[in-house]
Amino acid sequence: MSDVVQKLWGFCHTLRHDGIDYGDYIEQITYLLFLKMADEKGIKLSAIEFKDSKGKTQVLDCSWPGLTATSGTALTDQYSEVLRVLGKSQGILGDIYAGSQSRFSNPVNLKKLVSLIDEIEWTSLDVDVKAAAYEGLLEKAAAEGKKGAGQYFTPRVLIQSIVRCLKPDPRGQAGFTVCDPAVGSGGFLVCAYEWLLKETKGAFERADAKRIRTKTYFGEELVPRPRRMALMNLYLHGIEPQIRLGDSIYEPPGPERFNCIITNPPFGTKGANQAPCSR
Repeated sequence: MSDVVQKLWGFCHTLRHDGIDYGDYIEQITYLLFLKMADEKGIKLSAIEFKDSKGKTQVLDCSWPGLTATSGTALTDQYSEVLRVLGKSQGILGDIYAGSQSRFSNPVNLKKLVSLIDEIEWTSLDVDVKAAAYEGLLEKAAAEGKKGAGQYFTPRVLIQSIVRCLKPDPRGQAGFTVCDPAVGSGGFLVCAYEWLLKETKGAFERADAKRIRTKTYFGEELVPRPRRMALMNLYLHGIEPQIRLGDSIYEPPGPERFNCIITNPPFGTKGANQAPCSR
């Protein structure tokens, strides 16, 4: 796992010369990694329909093989178009790609990153391994100064300690939910799920299994980039979360109520003079 992180992270320093910072890099890896895993799982993205500027239905090859078979400026053009089209999709696909943009100006660098990701058969790795590899990249980004992801990444040891105290256990409790209203890159929700896996040794009752993975873990995030990271982080852990893009302090709350709130909100001064809405 550490070899995967080192290989991908080592290439990040090369991309700095292309104007791509650490956060941009993780975001681009998120887009490409999801396409690679979709291909490995047999999800068909080779003929995605979309409406052009004139309202006519067009078809675009958004598949991973479609990218790997392309090079030069045709690759950067294809990649940009894939991001635009997938951003209009439904479900977790649209959530991850919404508002996405390519940061690559040099097609050689994009081709190199595609090749690096293509070397690994991600779905053959255990969930723990591929998820840990992605979290390893998030952690490295968090350590890289003010422009890194540090404000969205709480140290794992601290999160694990909090989760052990709260014991967020949804088994046998229909409707039990866990929420992080300042979700960042998703660390609290991931650790809550990992704690449950450890308690149960990964064996859920049939009636609980799907509900736990799809209707238990919720979050909210103000900034699109960390929300994207959280969605991918949780997806790699086998969870399909519901993470809303919004401001959990200043916007009126939704109708949902949660059994367990677990979070480490940012403590910046932005918005400090605003009056929080009534809860």
